[in-house]
Amino acid sequence: MTGIQFVTDEKGRKVAVQIDLKRYGAILEEFWDGLISESRRNEKGIPLEKIKADLVKRGRLRE
Repeated sequence: MTGIQFVTDEKGRKVAVQIDLKRYGAILEEFWDGLISESRRNEKGIPLEKIKADLVKRGRLRE
C-alpha cells in the first residue's frame, strides 16, 4: 500500500507506522476522533447549560 510504511525493530517486529498525511490525513483524523471518543465513553458528561453559564461568567459568551 503506497503512503504507509511500517517501522520495525531489530527483530523485524512492527513497532510503528509512518502515514502519508497528504494522502490519508482525513482518514487518520476520523480514526483518531473515534479513538478519543471511545476513550471518553465512561466519562461523566457536563450539561450544556452549565457550560454556557460558565462561559458567560468568564466573559467568553454573551447571554
